[in-house]
Amino acid sequence: MKLVCSQSDLNTHLSLTSRAVPSRPTHPILANVLLQADAANSQVSLTAFDLSLGIRTTFNAEVLQGGTITLPAKLLNDIVSRLPEGEITLDDETLETEDQSVGEGLTLTLTPKSGRYEVRAMGAEEFPELPVTENDKAIHLPASALIEGLGGSLFATSADETKQVLTGVHLTVKQDTLEFAATDGHRLAVVETTNENLNDDEELDSVQVTLPNKALRELERMLAHSSKEDEPVAMYFDEGQVVFEWQNQRLTSRTLEGQYPAYRQLIPNGFERELTLDRKQLISALERIAVLADQKNNIAKLSIDSESQEITLSVETQEIGSGMESMSAQIKGDDIDIAFNIKYLMEGLKALPSAEIQMQLNNNLAPVIFSPVGGVKMTYLAMPVQLRN
Repeated sequence: MKLVCSQSDLNTHLSLTSRAVPSRPTHPILANVLLQADAANSQVSLTAFDLSLGIRTTFNAEVLQGGTITLPAKLLNDIVSRLPEGEITLDDETLETEDQSVGEGLTLTLTPKSGRYEVRAMGAEEFPELPVTENDKAIHLPASALIEGLGGSLFATSADETKQVLTGVHLTVKQDTLEFAATDGHRLAVVETTNENLNDDEELDSVQVTLPNKALRELERMLAHSSKEDEPVAMYFDEGQVVFEWQNQRLTSRTLEGQYPAYRQLIPNGFERELTLDRKQLISALERIAVLADQKNNIAKLSIDSESQEITLSVETQEIGSGMESMSAQIKGDDIDIAFNIKYLMEGLKALPSAEIQMQLNNNLAPVIFSPVGGVKMTYLAMPVQLRN
């Protein structure tokens, strides 16, 4: 095998692929990245697979001789990322054909303009194949809708592995809409985007699947790097497995088993109080008083004053001190004091994609809804915490 590629291409695609390399591989081959050089198409593919998440990325290169080999992912990444920009020659003279990927003592030589590196390699025969779905009918989703939906939901997934199904995003695909939902039991984010890439003459039954946040973070990262906004992403889905494909990229993931909560039932039908606020101003005020909130229990009080059309954020810790920030708001409804976990509040507000936001609530213990004014249809639900005098 012999090929010439740019340092930036190899580095970028290695970085993307290496995120599917397990930190503690159950088999030595899984610590490697599979490199396939295709002389006929002048393309190089890199694949990594931790037996749950699989990533394959492909880029153009000058392939002088095709071949297949696996290389230690971390070492290769560390070397390539430090090489100067420019062309790199990858050469494995012991591999003469694509089928000849077996043998002890394999070595790949990397030759940048400034030096020469040799990396011990392994044959590709033990590297596991990326999963495929039995269902070969693709659902086409707009890349822009996926990026939008994941950006507004991933942050709300649970980090608690004992609540498996809550560590993922629940995706509902309908004929003309995509809905993304994530909850960790304390807050809920729901994003509804339009699905414009399905053929009008193709009837689609509603599809629901819950996917791990790790896989979706990688999908979001890969799409942001490689996709065009109007480009469709093909999703193949069957029991236990999902595959996303676009351009020359591929991501496979297991699905999460279990019944996802009926999250729509958590959203109140009506509200006694409604506020319109400047989102950036509110985030800035929260960031300032968070300095004090972080010292104790991360709780901030929000006081609504309808007469002065103003809200006041406050934190009080007897041992350290107190802080207070006020800002104007458009307020409908009676005065009330309510408290939140400041981390949950800020993460939700940062994900809302508009200059102004709406805050709707009933009482100081009922769910509070934050939503953007205009733009993306997003709902962020945060549970208040009980105020103790």
